[in-house]
Amino acid sequence: MPPEVGTAGALASHLCVWIDRLFPDADRGERLKRALDERFGDGARAVTGDLCREVEAVAHEFSRHFALEYVADGSLVPDSEPPGWPPQDPREVQLRAGSVCEVTRHPDGVGVLALDSLDGVHIAAPYLEAGFALLRGARGVVLDLRRNGGGDPGTATLVLDWLLGGKPAHISDVIYRDRMRQWWTTGRLVDLAPPRATPVSVLVSERTFSSGEALAYHLQSQARATLVGQRTPGAADHITPVRLSGHVRALLPEARVRDAVTGSNWEGTGVVPDMPCEPGEALEAAIEALRPG
Repeated sequence: MPPEVGTAGALASHLCVWIDRLFPDADRGERLKRALDERFGDGARAVTGDLCREVEAVAHEFSRHFALEYVADGSLVPDSEPPGWPPQDPREVQLRAGSVCEVTRHPDGVGVLALDSLDGVHIAAPYLEAGFALLRGARGVVLDLRRNGGGDPGTATLVLDWLLGGKPAHISDVIYRDRMRQWWTTGRLVDLAPPRATPVSVLVSERTFSSGEALAYHLQSQARATLVGQRTPGAADHITPVRLSGHVRALLPEARVRDAVTGSNWEGTGVVPDMPCEPGEALEAAIEALRPG
């Protein structure tokens, strides 16, 4: 049975157990454990929402994804194994059209696709592929990720399949404690893919997060797009939900990303735009950059 997690010290100790089980690289995990123990190890304060936010602030120095949610009524059933992510409600995804917020063709031939999240690929793919079809023949493409908070890596890979086109390409390795998963494009969207000579800009901001950052980073590393906007927060780890106690639900890192080109990722550093500017200026700046010189 999970231990009682009623004080700051008990919460830090229980988190350290889960870090040992899940954290994707041992050195970073050990440094996080030391930081938690130094700050909270002897703490007798009761676990509250404020305490959870303090723990998050410490942990964000080591993983930007780390999150704790305090549930006041104590109704959670603690986990002994990570339960995984619950399935999305297909109807909700359909109502928001797979988070395809906007598809626009400008008079000068530039096409814009605004994608505000990365819903599960098996539900979102028809909406995305319809957007891709509407942009066929565009003189330039702008992918707007300024409000994209992340989601399914498979959906990010679908967008990469569209913009990279051609033969299957190795995108990244996702490395867990005990296994590795490779992500590749398939080449199946070649009929929808813009020609390689078609310029692509990607809009990013401080709200672009997680797999939204991944999509921008991989397009940049593959030399397929110019990034425009703000540096992103820098959340590269893959995470899993864990109910630590009746009162605390956590999102804990379980894997790290290794880009196939750079051999690294954007954890803690963020994705750095090629053309820095404020979010409200990014679309016009990107369209202007796509116009013939």
